[in-house]
Amino acid sequence: MTSAGSGLSLLQTCALSLLVFTGASQFALVGALAAGGNPLTAAAGAFFLGVRNAFYGLRLSQLLALPRAVRPFAAQWVIDETTAVALAQPTRRSVRIGFTVTGLSLYLLWNLTTLLGAAGAEAIGDTDAWGLDAAGPAVFLALLAPMLKTATERAVAGIAVLLGLGLLPVLPAGVPVLVAALAAPAVLYVTGRRRADTARDASAGVSDGTPAGAVDEPPADGRNGGPDVRGEER
Repeated sequence: MTSAGSGLSLLQTCALSLLVFTGASQFALVGALAAGGNPLTAAAGAFFLGVRNAFYGLRLSQLLALPRAVRPFAAQWVIDETTAVALAQPTRRSVRIGFTVTGLSLYLLWNLTTLLGAAGAEAIGDTDAWGLDAAGPAVFLALLAPMLKTATERAVAGIAVLLGLGLLPVLPAGVPVLVAALAAPAVLYVTGRRRADTARDASAGVSDGTPAGAVDEPPADGRNGGPDVRGEER
């Protein structure tokens, strides 16, 4: 329904779902197109959102150890859910089964519901009147929010939102999303500098203070730090 509200036809919607099997990238693409963005810019934003799947693939290629002829087809199913299921398996055989069953079931259901949604959108007519133009961003935020578990992740998301909203009036549609992606390296750079400064300060404190392993020796007679003269008194 979201893609139909962005102006895509039933055939285009189904082709997008079949070829781009990653929800975040699909929603980003149709969202940018709905806002009147350039198709190339919209595709670039969707591409960057899907880059994480390449990192999933690096790990899964070791766990699955599939023949070279099969890998291009398996790559189509490398998404968050299949990766999570595969990583939770104890043996290579169970990894392959979990990956295959999850990928096949999700791929079939995803494309079936896409077909039903696109057909339903054409049946109801003007999708803007139903507010479906806001469905894409809403679903994307719903997917993103549970992932923001650390302060660094929340900082990246907050700065990205500020960049996207701030540049929206002055840049073509779709470009603010690409600029907002700069929030991640910026926050990681600042975080890395802070950790380096903290480690340097801690190292300087150790070098200026008491050497590690040094302990104060107790007084010889155990009283007021005075010398042990008991032997002389005898």
